[in-house]
Amino acid sequence: VQLQASGGGLVQAGGSLRLSCATSARTFSSLNMGWFRQAPGLEREFVAAISWGGARQRYADSVKGRFSISRDNAKSTVYLQMNSLKPEDTAVYYCAADSSLDTLVRAAGYWGQGTQVTVSS
Repeated sequence: VQLQASGGGLVQAGGSLRLSCATSARTFSSLNMGWFRQAPGLEREFVAAISWGGARQRYADSVKGRFSISRDNAKSTVYLQMNSLKPEDTAVYYCAADSSLDTLVRAAGYWGQGTQVTVSS
């Protein structure tokens, strides 16, 4: 499964960005999808996940109410809408996939390359 993340960039605090993750996997509609992030000097951490059908989402406490994950199975793409961004959201964001939503909140079977998000104060 190849995952291609995009949409990162530089934004001021309080601003918004939308990340996208596209895949050519024919099994996309059966995969749970998620996002992780890694800030310099820190471990990679879970951000958000969505079930294969889109009915269930999971969020890290640090992003609840500000970030929203969604998916378009017709386009084999998952999105992460990030609002009210803070400097502490600065990190490399990674798209991920797994057959288990419960697993996806801590690990993943498939990883994409990262996209840099930088939030200036």
